Amino acid sequence: MAKITASVFTSHVPAIGAAMDLGKTKEDYWKPLFAGYDYSKQWMKDNKPDVIFLVYNDHATAFSLEMIPTFAIGTAAEFTPADEGWGPRPVPKVIGHPDLASHIAQSVIQQDFDLTIVNKMDVDHGLTVPLSLMCGELDPKKDAWPCPVIPFAVNVVQYPVPSGKRCFMLGQAIRKAVESYDEDLNVHIWGTGGMSHQLQGARAGLINREWDNAWLDKMIADPVGCADTPHIDYVREAGSEGIELVMWLIARGAMSDIVDGKVQGPAPIVKHRFYHVPASNTAVGHLILENA
Repeated sequence: MAKITASVFTSHVPAIGAAMDLGKTKEDYWKPLFAGYDYSKQWMKDNKPDVIFLVYNDHATAFSLEMIPTFAIGTAAEFTPADEGWGPRPVPKVIGHPDLASHIAQSVIQQDFDLTIVNKMDVDHGLTVPLSLMCGELDPKKDAWPCPVIPFAVNVVQYPVPSGKRCFMLGQAIRKAVESYDEDLNVHIWGTGGMSHQLQGARAGLINREWDNAWLDKMIADPVGCADTPHIDYVREAGSEGIELVMWLIARGAMSDIVDGKVQGPAPIVKHRFYHVPASNTAVGHLILENA
């Protein structure tokens, strides 16, 4: 059967993608951030998955305020990098895994989670920046991402957004779906977005190092308690865009120590943890967990 073996968590700041695309990664401002992913790129080579299930949020490219699904799974054979106003990022197109994606959709919907099935969409920096951070700079004319990717978009843009608990439960349903797939596949699940940042209003530029790191501690050691964090805490402590962290809870809920909503297995192994500010106006958090 297929199996989730690891989870990856990272911010998906658009300026990070721009720094890579414009050759600025060695500049003093950016060097410390990219150094935090040196281990991750090597880990990715040493632990290459067969499929990545990548949880992210769309930034008004595939969806608009006219129609925003709460949870949407990409089932296409490929996904084109989106033009977000400055032209598409110079990265390879994303190859999907329609069979596994369709199987997950079937299983998760039968577990009473309503998903929107998307057979055609472009993918923006929310998905391509994490891939670039973990896989390095690739030439779209001759390179490819190391494996197929299943995009899973979550609405954290327009309220109401799903609760952390709902996302945590969804992660468990996704793991069950993956494990019922009749092919021996090594699957990684990624949770992206966050950490603390606010892009508008009187608190624009807010970054809360202490809260971010305490939240990471809790997500690792007490994920059930972390999933109970109310929306108002994210907004108050981590800024209006800090709510993106609920997407990390989908990946955390998919780890093998979580059974029936409780911690009932060996804790995952923390392979790498990194935190850095600032990256543009955002706090960058990063974590790699492996199932014990």
